Amino acid sequence: MGNYPYYSYLTAAVAYLLLLLWALVGIKKNPLTPAVIAAIACSLLWSGLAAFALHGDNLSISNSLAYETLRNAAWFFLLNILISRQQFNSNYGLLRLSRTAHAVALFMVCIFILEISSGTLFYVKQLVGAKTPIRLTSHLLFAVIGLVLIEQLYRNAVTEFRWTIKFLCLGLGAIFAVDFIVYSKSLLFVQIDSVLWNSRGVLNALITPLLAIALRRLQTNTVVGFTISRKFAFHSTVLLSASAYLILMSMAGFYIRDYGGDWGKVAQIVFIFSAALLLVILFTSGKIRALLKFYLSKHFFHYRYDYRDEWLKLSRNIAELETLDELSALIIKTMTGLADCSGGGLWLKNEQGDFYLSEQKNLGFNSPPIIPADSSLAAFMTKKKWVVDLLELSSSPERYAGVDLSYWSAKDKKIWLIVPLFLQNTLSAFVVLTQAKIPRILNWEDHDILKTVGMQLANVMALNKTSDALSQAKQFEAYNRISAYLVHDLKNLVAQISLIVKNAEKHRRNPEFIDDSIATLENVVSKIDHILGQLKKGDISNNQKTIINLAAIVHDVSLQQSANTPHLECLTSDDLIEIIGEKTTMTAILGHLVQNAQDATADDGFVRLELSKNEQQAIIKIIDNGLGMDDKFIAERLFKPFDTTKGNAGMGIGVYEARDYILKNGGAFTVESVPEVGTTFTLHLPLANLPNV
Repeated sequence: MGNYPYYSYLTAAVAYLLLLLWALVGIKKNPLTPAVIAAIACSLLWSGLAAFALHGDNLSISNSLAYETLRNAAWFFLLNILISRQQFNSNYGLLRLSRTAHAVALFMVCIFILEISSGTLFYVKQLVGAKTPIRLTSHLLFAVIGLVLIEQLYRNAVTEFRWTIKFLCLGLGAIFAVDFIVYSKSLLFVQIDSVLWNSRGVLNALITPLLAIALRRLQTNTVVGFTISRKFAFHSTVLLSASAYLILMSMAGFYIRDYGGDWGKVAQIVFIFSAALLLVILFTSGKIRALLKFYLSKHFFHYRYDYRDEWLKLSRNIAELETLDELSALIIKTMTGLADCSGGGLWLKNEQGDFYLSEQKNLGFNSPPIIPADSSLAAFMTKKKWVVDLLELSSSPERYAGVDLSYWSAKDKKIWLIVPLFLQNTLSAFVVLTQAKIPRILNWEDHDILKTVGMQLANVMALNKTSDALSQAKQFEAYNRISAYLVHDLKNLVAQISLIVKNAEKHRRNPEFIDDSIATLENVVSKIDHILGQLKKGDISNNQKTIINLAAIVHDVSLQQSANTPHLECLTSDDLIEIIGEKTTMTAILGHLVQNAQDATADDGFVRLELSKNEQQAIIKIIDNGLGMDDKFIAERLFKPFDTTKGNAGMGIGVYEARDYILKNGGAFTVESVPEVGTTFTLHLPLANLPNV
């Protein structure tokens, strides 16, 4: 293990050399290329000199700190360019315009001069105190600055660009995180931690593959998008606060070690554990976050809310809903998040116009089952469209004159706000919010954001109700469609029976009439049995497909329509013509089309049903010389369901059902018609003996 530090940094040097070659081989004309090459070269110089210092006695290990400062400066330069391209759409906007960037650059130059000039460093130490760990503190601050820059680069980049910089942020973040750990612990003992220091080389080598991936992505994608918001300041403040806290704790631990006597090491361990635990508690506390957010908004921003950010966040949360049933919980979560409250409840309007508690989270009291629509609270919110602030009620009760808030303002309920949700000036719901984590008075901006978000959520609730209504309408549509088809079939069957009754008196002693009547009644009974079977199964389309003979179907249709005028002529081919389908449905379809042709044709006209085939298809034609149709009627009304020219005598679904069935079975349905000349319906269906049929 004696040579471990040397091999550790040698490994880092080799890794950075390979990374530099990788960058040079894949070099392209890119505004980021010089900064990338410089950063890798400085990293190679740092790791190489550290390995050289560890291998011989020619160079002290502490002298490598100057080159580490140079390495940090190179990476900071690259990060500043990326952030500048985001914020200012130029490479050096941040460096030119930011005073903070100027201060950091000046600070790094000063530290670099101190580190390369031992005499200057000695003189400065005499001024500030010989025991002051200037170099350790400076490099700890460099690690913090690096983490801040990486955080801002990634957090404020648009989603499309995060893919490009993800591995760069991970790699550099790991480098600076390692530095932060090394120097924070070294600062605690005022000397370099040898174990951590010696391992940095290997850790840097492990990070280079991430940087290699990042370089290739940067070379292929330099389009940078940026979104500046309060996150820029807030998240940096959190990170800077955590870093400052750890620095202070490390310095305090240093004094505990020196003045803690025999208990110094024990006190150090206990102190570090307690400090870390307290840090986690503080920055996972909702109240601390709310206080920090309030402080920053009050003292650093003219506007409390980033409306674009809030709008996008709300839209994203709505889009992530798996079911609209989760909407009530989302409304409470959104409102409590905006007001920094711990709980709330949602009251929705029912069919009678009253309000009931739909959802609650940490509400803390039992609500009455119904808030009447004519209550003074509902009337007040409908009229004023205000957010009811119960803290304001105690100081300005005149603003709420005429509304009874005694129930809501009771101290045991700890209610702060009542936020109305309006849809087209109609109160559709309201949200009750409990006391805030940090009590405060609402200003105009709070009212605006609550009302604006409330309107958006009311629109989403309306969409929810509309979706439910549409779902119910689709169910009713399915039932209505079944009913329409059944009524259409029954109407035709009744018409056949009516013809028998009508002609019975005249032809009752004619044996041929009796035979035809019996055959017709058998057909009616068969169809009614089929309809009853469909009703029991709950699906009128649940017919089993088989190979059917179209000639037999044409014969059945001829028999079925024989009593109608004009008389139906049937012309069929002598060849066997078979298709795959449902016999009953096919018979009904042809029957509907033939009956429509007969209804549209005078008694002295003609209606023909022709059956033929070609190599691939069966061809059925229904031809008449009746009234005919113009092109506009065919395009707009012929295939429109429930649109009929027969008045109460028709359902308007025969042609629609026919075309729908033919198309679903891989066929074609065409219409040729001329007014006062006639109409030809042509049906094409694939033959049953074709392959894959």
